[in-house]
Amino acid sequence: MPPFGPINRKDLVRYLKRAGFDGPYSGGKHQFVVKGQITIRIPNPHKGDISKSLLSRILRQAKIS
Repeated sequence: MPPFGPINRKDLVRYLKRAGFDGPYSGGKHQFVVKGQITIRIPNPHKGDISKSLLSRILRQAKIS
């Protein structure tokens, strides 16, 4: 992972794939990635980057330190 801070959605998906996640898959209101029993929802594309606080929550759910 790059230095911890805001990240754009495209880079987040790329780094999660490097960490072994498959996807993103469409489902409901958000896309998601899967690794074993772990399913992580990916924020929808928007104008800005994914904030540091949201990135922190996503990484915690993904069990990535």
